[in-house]
Amino acid sequence: MTTPQEWVAGARPRTLPAAAAPVLVGTGAAAQLDASHLGRAALALGVALALQVGVNYANDYSDGVRGTDLERVGPMRLTASGAARPSAVRNAAFTAFGVAAALGLWLAVAAGAWWLVGVGAVSILAAWGYTGGRNPYGYRGLGEVGVFVFFGLVAVLGTTYTQAGRLSWVAWVGAVAVGLLACALLMVNNVRDIPTDAVSGKRTLAVRLGDRRARRAYAALVVVPVLLGIVCAFASPWALIVSILLFPAGLLAGVVLLGARGRALVPVLAGTGMLELAFGVLLGVGLAV
Repeated sequence: MTTPQEWVAGARPRTLPAAAAPVLVGTGAAAQLDASHLGRAALALGVALALQVGVNYANDYSDGVRGTDLERVGPMRLTASGAARPSAVRNAAFTAFGVAAALGLWLAVAAGAWWLVGVGAVSILAAWGYTGGRNPYGYRGLGEVGVFVFFGLVAVLGTTYTQAGRLSWVAWVGAVAVGLLACALLMVNNVRDIPTDAVSGKRTLAVRLGDRRARRAYAALVVVPVLLGIVCAFASPWALIVSILLFPAGLLAGVVLLGARGRALVPVLAGTGMLELAFGVLLGVGLAV
């Protein structure tokens, strides 16, 4: 029987900052427009967290039944390890998606924007299609595109719009920055898995780029967003506070560029998640102030 600790590990909690950061930035952008709403921000956070957990369980299930998780390092895989039945992991993913859908519907009603229901439905389909279905786009090197769009643009801009009813250039810059950081989280995960993914036929962007270029891409994905955050100081001088993240971003980039492999990249994965969360907190507060 699968223990609660195993289910928590299978949800990959280290990736959850990727869900919180866009809500923080989007709420900060709404506050910069004098239109923040904490209740709707809480709903958006619930949607984002549930969607992230659903993605993680869905990937666990899909990769597990395809056999691409058998030789990997990193977080526990419920399906591949045999700790849980594949059907149970799939049902956990669907349950999380159901929670995201319910909270998203509530948020759309509260904001008076019914068209957001369609956006939410597409987001859930994209979450499942990353590694699920007959032709998963994550296996074709398009995972970063999906992450950038849904965990960057849609998440940040959707959060801002449901509170302010409009968007600003700051919201767009913040959305791009958060999307790039979310891509960095996926990139370092896939750099770690290049050897096993290449053998199993999973052609992630890291596999397509090759080890050296994928590491360079990761370095750019953690540094450029901080620079974009600094640009937001033209709207709110307090946004300059994100500049303190240049040092940790540089450290993470350095570790990857110097060739860390396998389990040595697990702390980098956690650090990238914390960098994204710190970016969300600092830019969100900087814009709100």
